[in-house]
Amino acid sequence: MRDLKKIVIIGAGPCGLGAAWRLNELGYFDWDVYEMHPYVGGLSASFVDDQGFTWDIGGHVHFSHYDYFDKLMNTVIPDEAWIPHERESWIWMRNRFIPYPLQYNIGRLPPHEMMECLAGLINCKNSNTTPTNFHDWILHTFGEGIARHFLIPYNKKVWAYPLEELSVQWMGERVAVPDVSRVIGNILQGRDDCSWGPNNAFKFPRHGATGAIWQAVAERLPRERIHLQSHLISIDCTKKILRFNDGSDCSYDHLISTIPLNRLLSITDGFSYDQRDVLVYSSSHIIGIGIKGEPPDRLRTKCWMYFPEDDNPFYRVTVFSNYSPHNVPAGEYWSLMGEVAESPHKPVDQSRLLDEALTGFYNTHLIERSDTIVSTWTYRAEYAYPTPFLRRDEVINKYLAQLKRYNIYSRGRFGAWKYECSNQDHVLMQGVEAVEHILFGTPEITLNYPSLVNTHRIR
Repeated sequence: MRDLKKIVIIGAGPCGLGAAWRLNELGYFDWDVYEMHPYVGGLSASFVDDQGFTWDIGGHVHFSHYDYFDKLMNTVIPDEAWIPHERESWIWMRNRFIPYPLQYNIGRLPPHEMMECLAGLINCKNSNTTPTNFHDWILHTFGEGIARHFLIPYNKKVWAYPLEELSVQWMGERVAVPDVSRVIGNILQGRDDCSWGPNNAFKFPRHGATGAIWQAVAERLPRERIHLQSHLISIDCTKKILRFNDGSDCSYDHLISTIPLNRLLSITDGFSYDQRDVLVYSSSHIIGIGIKGEPPDRLRTKCWMYFPEDDNPFYRVTVFSNYSPHNVPAGEYWSLMGEVAESPHKPVDQSRLLDEALTGFYNTHLIERSDTIVSTWTYRAEYAYPTPFLRRDEVINKYLAQLKRYNIYSRGRFGAWKYECSNQDHVLMQGVEAVEHILFGTPEITLNYPSLVNTHRIR
């Protein structure tokens, strides 16, 4: 281990807590975590509303690419406190549920649309062009039919950004690239094909939802080293001084920051930040509704659903009560949680959003007018999706390298701004690997080689 230096961590989400866990595990004693909120977890925190319904900030599920992550989870939460699930994800379109991913289940579409999708899929295989943006990549990979009927309208909804201005480097395990023979076989045999993806099996906490995981991690760390309600307002990167909104300050030798990279750059004194390098992101509105009774048969086993059509505002809805019976209060209740994207390209009127979401729930037959809604809950996450815009890698690589010269390591979902390695397991490991790089000089695999960690099991 290199000479002991003071390591300060900004943010107590999965990345910051991962860094703290590794330092504590190594017996390293000179570190502190500062978190602006009165709770830990960041975007993985959970909340209980006034009626006793529990909510996450979006549709989190728990799966992993890493042995280290799994061992840590098993250390803080015993096996009996998890509920295992087999993923049931669906698409609601054409007034019906179709298994996800659509490209393997086009046999569920109306016959003329199925033929359009199949013909487009076959024809696109003859293309020799190399796509340079996400919109063209969709057409090149899936053909006109699947693109027009699902992938383009859905991705416009979720990214809230022109698809022509998204890059093509980030997809990996995020988008299922179809095998034409498999698609044809599914059609001929009338077979649903739902097993694709890294999260086809996942687990969820029995109590406390996703936030319980990160509370459990924090509770295993020295309490005196985690400082809540500490809002960082400026950094002197030359003198290595942090200043907080209560007037206090703190010195550091190495800084691991998990706040959004654009905010980090804007509050770092003496650091040159080119305002033309806009880091693109989208916000997300979470709309939770608690309903009296039991879920209808059509939703009883479903996990989450995607919504490409425009008769509703959300891109995804989770049957959150299906994850754990303790996500709802005692008695006969169930719950739905919708997600709506917002950006300068797709503004959202918050004053109308709840009514629009309820109309969407009715239009898509997730609930009926006769259902009794006993709770509504809304939450806006300013930073929800780090957008993989065309110049992303050029911009973030430049600033991450410049920050590192000052011993500042910007990591995490928005610290590193890499959507392809921004799940909970990824960002915890970004924190762990940042610590190991600082102390031992080891390479940071997750940050620098996301395609590797997404296709191989890592230690």
